[in-house]
Amino acid sequence: MNELLSPAGSIEAFYAAISNGANAIYLGVQKFNARAYANNFSIDELKELVKFAHLRNVKIYVTMNTILYDEELDEAFKMIDELANIHVDGVIIQDLALLNYIANHYDSIKPHISTQMGIDDLYGSILVKKLGATRVVYARETSLETLKNIKDNLDIEIEAFIHGALCVSYSGNCLMSSMIGERSGNRGRCAGCCRQVYSLIDLTNNKKIKVGYLLSMKDLNVSKYIKNMDFIDSFKIEGRMKEPVYVGAVTNFYRKIIDNEKVDFENINKVFNRTYTKGFMLDESSEDITNIERPNNYGYEIGKVVKINKDTIWIRLFKELNKGDQIRIESNNPFEEISLPINKLFDASFKEVESINKVAIISCHKKVELNAKVYKTKDSKFNDLINESFKQKEYKKLDITFNIYAKINQKLVLEGIFDDIKVMETSEFKVEKAISSVTSKENIIKQLSKLNDTPYKLNELNISMDENVFIPLKSLNELRRKVIEKIDLIRLNEKVILKEKRQINPITNELKLPSISVEVSNATQYEIVKELGIEHIYFTNKVLRNNPRYIEVASNKEILIGGLGAIEKYKDENVDLVSDYSLNVSNYISAGILSSLGVKRITLSPEINKDHINYLVSNYYNAFKTYPNLELIVYGKTKLMHTKYCLLKRLGMCGECKKNNFTLKDKFMEFPLMFNNDCSMTILNAKTYNIIDEVNKIKGVNYFRVVFTNESKEEIIKVINSLTKVLNNEEVDKTFDGSTHTRGHFFKNAL
Repeated sequence: MNELLSPAGSIEAFYAAISNGANAIYLGVQKFNARAYANNFSIDELKELVKFAHLRNVKIYVTMNTILYDEELDEAFKMIDELANIHVDGVIIQDLALLNYIANHYDSIKPHISTQMGIDDLYGSILVKKLGATRVVYARETSLETLKNIKDNLDIEIEAFIHGALCVSYSGNCLMSSMIGERSGNRGRCAGCCRQVYSLIDLTNNKKIKVGYLLSMKDLNVSKYIKNMDFIDSFKIEGRMKEPVYVGAVTNFYRKIIDNEKVDFENINKVFNRTYTKGFMLDESSEDITNIERPNNYGYEIGKVVKINKDTIWIRLFKELNKGDQIRIESNNPFEEISLPINKLFDASFKEVESINKVAIISCHKKVELNAKVYKTKDSKFNDLINESFKQKEYKKLDITFNIYAKINQKLVLEGIFDDIKVMETSEFKVEKAISSVTSKENIIKQLSKLNDTPYKLNELNISMDENVFIPLKSLNELRRKVIEKIDLIRLNEKVILKEKRQINPITNELKLPSISVEVSNATQYEIVKELGIEHIYFTNKVLRNNPRYIEVASNKEILIGGLGAIEKYKDENVDLVSDYSLNVSNYISAGILSSLGVKRITLSPEINKDHINYLVSNYYNAFKTYPNLELIVYGKTKLMHTKYCLLKRLGMCGECKKNNFTLKDKFMEFPLMFNNDCSMTILNAKTYNIIDEVNKIKGVNYFRVVFTNESKEEIIKVINSLTKVLNNEEVDKTFDGSTHTRGHFFKNAL
């Protein structure tokens, strides 16, 4: 059976999901989850919710999908222990340290790989399964064909998003919020930079091409393609920041589709949406995957403005409008919102009404254009219908069977049967022969059917009783209550199953005098760097994390790898693997795991600071009695986003990237754009990250990397010479200019 997995950012959303048919719910605890601003749950709250869900055959998965720093590991591990003890079904994780801890401690709690880890191929799937993962939440860009291939060749559960907001960046590799807003997406504090207004500038011709929400993705909606996705184990709805009515409505919508029930496809337009796309999973093109006109709720069209008289407008409707609805009116200025609550509603004769579907008259104190389209962004009647469903707190009650034995002069006996559980309770009361008031079978059926506050409904009742008996109704009620309580206790009697721990065995390594590594973006830069005598150069020997194109490399050569799949791909090759920043290594255990998998050199996360490195190196040595072989990026324009979406293609400018240079501009700065050979796009930071003048103060790092994107020959030579002089303790020109350079997070606290 395909699992329907719904989000819960609040208790109300939790009940909304269950009452509308979710098979499982994912939610966050108060730390270590990628939605830090949701109303996350305490352990005590979660304990009761797990019981409630499990009695209704609903699973609970907890998100702990942020990167972790060394000083947080003990607290995170303690959190896992608490989650295991309250019997959550799974934990969704990004950090390898958490994967290792769960997989090597517990068999009763399953580690699920978060989309933030960016697994998007068979090789990556094989590797995380070896590390103990039971399920992968695949990167949203992973094609359906690839997912099917994984399922056909590997016994691992596949979870895929089917509805909700999309990140424009490859998950886990968005540093935009972190670097320019100091709110890390990898730490659950995304500032939503992709939902802001940008201008696309053609630098070559000094021309503004387009202004709009140029990075704002439409919402995912694969409802019409579900039948082609039956091999997927879990269908995931995005939305832990959404209101309960959204969770309930979307869950109900997909529940009916999965169950082959009749569904009104228009209903999904009545909840928050940015218009819809089938997503890269179903081969959507860049032209159709963004809504650059508006980043928030689009609603659905219901009519147009046909008359304006001062502060009053007439709307000709082709869909119903109700008092209590919210509408927006199209504006000639796409950045100016005309949003109105319908507090009063009049028909064409100025009679106040509750609902209307012809011509509506409303007050409007904003400037509106004649013939402007009108959209409904809140449907009060639909919301009321969904809100009503929350009260039942379960979707379908579970069948239970009762057998009752009522024999004169014998104690009353009630047996309850649920699945393979049998429970029997005996009353202190002995059944009597009725003197005046006879207890009928109808009386017994009525009392034993009173299961409203339980997860059950009476499926079958077998009555074995003498004629003309008297049974107090309170005795029937008491027996029913005790039987249900016993069944619940048995069902909730879950065990914490432990595993034997496996050791991490990293490669033996010593600290040495630091070396320089260089990453370049084109052949010209490569030749310049090579002439400078640099040994470690990354150019054609790079394997990106995203939609990887694995390369053939000669023996004894280095490969810079952006994802875990490359470790599995090259495990039997005689090559040196260097993990890139995109693996988000921020603690000693993650570094140790990568080393134990054969990674020769490990690049640290761009979100790490100087203190984190000190902790990492010290803890690594204490744990493994050897040093890590670390690499740190100390110069370059940080890759804020790498995205499969191409803005030029979206604007009908495919191929222009080969002719001109482009940048994105917001209210404060410009972000250079790189367009890659695979038609993906990279957004670079406006300022160049530069801590070259501090490298001698950084202990425990063997390689310092400089990254070149659009630097000239003179700039390349200057940067490499500066780093060389610093490492040789020679006097060097000032390398840090605060107006054009940034130190990032290196001297700041964790985000």
